[in-house]
Amino acid sequence: MFRTLFANDQAMTVVVSIILVYTSVNICGNLVLYFFQFDVGNEGAYSIFAAVAFAAQVLVMMIVPALRKKFTKAQLFVFGFLIQIAGFLVILAMAFGGVYTPENWYILCIPGIMIYLGYGMLNVIMTIFLSDSVDYGEVKNHTREESVIFSMQTFVVKLASGVAALAASICLNLCHLSNDTAETAAAAAASGSSLLGLRMTMAGIPIIGLMIAVLVFRKKFILTEEKVQEITEQIKAKEA
Repeated sequence: MFRTLFANDQAMTVVVSIILVYTSVNICGNLVLYFFQFDVGNEGAYSIFAAVAFAAQVLVMMIVPALRKKFTKAQLFVFGFLIQIAGFLVILAMAFGGVYTPENWYILCIPGIMIYLGYGMLNVIMTIFLSDSVDYGEVKNHTREESVIFSMQTFVVKLASGVAALAASICLNLCHLSNDTAETAAAAAASGSSLLGLRMTMAGIPIIGLMIAVLVFRKKFILTEEKVQEITEQIKAKEA
């Protein structure tokens, strides 16, 4: 599996992007409940926030085919990164600006929708890019490794989930955040350093991860619409 991946630089680029995107979003997803509990002060609002964010993700995944008629895959991919990064920046701005309260928590749905709109868009486009990298690998290496490359996607998603869970656990431990006891919750709520650590891990680290991912993509990915068409024609000619 790894031999195939290393021999296909475009598949490698997509896989690295997938790892960074999934790790970034999963870190946020693992910590957002604690964010609502300790920072926002309204743990019950978490379920509504999660439902709204998930609905945004599903919606954008449904309309990506229509968007592809007006924008290239690369444009949608970069836009997905940018809107996610903007969403995390809005959360940080709201947190340090003291904008939200337990009563007006719903304004956090705005950055939540932004983050998961971008996430849903990237989910679709990354799968398309993996498919393009299969064709690229066939032309470059003269072997078609479709099953291996797509199984790699499942592997890296699990890897990213594990890394994100580890990062979230370290954050909770260092910030002394736990929902096991009322005493711990009260101490965490009173600690500014704990809230700072929670905010920066939940939103700051994902911003860094997404920025690295988009830079890697912009520098290494070469499968433009024209290049993919050229590769498709080469494959058809070989089959003929």
